[in-house]
Amino acid sequence: MNLSLYLLTVLIWGTTWIALKLQLGVVAIPVSIVYRFALAGLILFAFLLLTRRLQPMNRRGHQICLAQGLCLFCVNFICFLSASQWIASGLIAVVFSTATLWNALNARIFFAQKIASNVLAGGALGLFGLGLLFWPELSHHTASRETLYGLGLALLGTLCFSAGNMLSSMQQKAGLKPLTTNAWGMVYGAAMLALFCVISGVPFSMEWNARYIGSLLYLVIPGSVIAFTAYLTLVGRMGPERAAYCTVLFPLVALNVSAVAEGYQWTAPALLGLVAVMAGNVLVFRKPRAKFASGLSRTV
Repeated sequence: MNLSLYLLTVLIWGTTWIALKLQLGVVAIPVSIVYRFALAGLILFAFLLLTRRLQPMNRRGHQICLAQGLCLFCVNFICFLSASQWIASGLIAVVFSTATLWNALNARIFFAQKIASNVLAGGALGLFGLGLLFWPELSHHTASRETLYGLGLALLGTLCFSAGNMLSSMQQKAGLKPLTTNAWGMVYGAAMLALFCVISGVPFSMEWNARYIGSLLYLVIPGSVIAFTAYLTLVGRMGPERAAYCTVLFPLVALNVSAVAEGYQWTAPALLGLVAVMAGNVLVFRKPRAKFASGLSRTV
């Protein structure tokens, strides 16, 4: 089951860039994100109410959902969108892939979980592989103030993503499932981002055509309802550090799709990077103990 969720998350989030690209136009990007998570939250609530699976939450649960919405569905998107104005998408992908290492460190700090050496080694190897994959983009960057500013924003977005992972893990340890916490978190996040747009003077426009509506629906249902639920379920089942290796594999899927759709050309360094990323994946999921081996056997 875990393996299916893992592959589903990687495949969906590795292709959402197509939908994001199709959304560029009349509607401001932050407003599109508001539409995305507001609709996703409402769909989750409708599903949970119809199936009577909406879990009750106390005040503390709502407070954590509010923080999760701020981290996962609001601030990190603002950070990454702002960073994209200063640095290339490849560099953002490399910074985002450090989520595996940050999750391992944060799990140690907040939950006293031992940091597995194979997870750190696999995360570092995957990061090195992404560096090779995006070397043409990375090599053109100089240590300018704009580059450092973009890197800082990308790192802040990654830290927010990691914090959201920890908050979701905390909720799951308390017995709350990702379906319920995501529904509240997405609505809270969309509301806070909408407030940000109002304060910033960003207009709430809409494009009523098949291109925009189709891409929005893809981001809402597979990209948010399904993928975020699958990923955060993995955070609870496998641990945040192993689940976060998805962030290393997303760009790999995106490059393969780009090779078919946009004519991306594989180079020798990129192929070496591909090997490093896959080797890192093997290291992250290596079974160092009998206890972990028995747990991982349930993923098949």
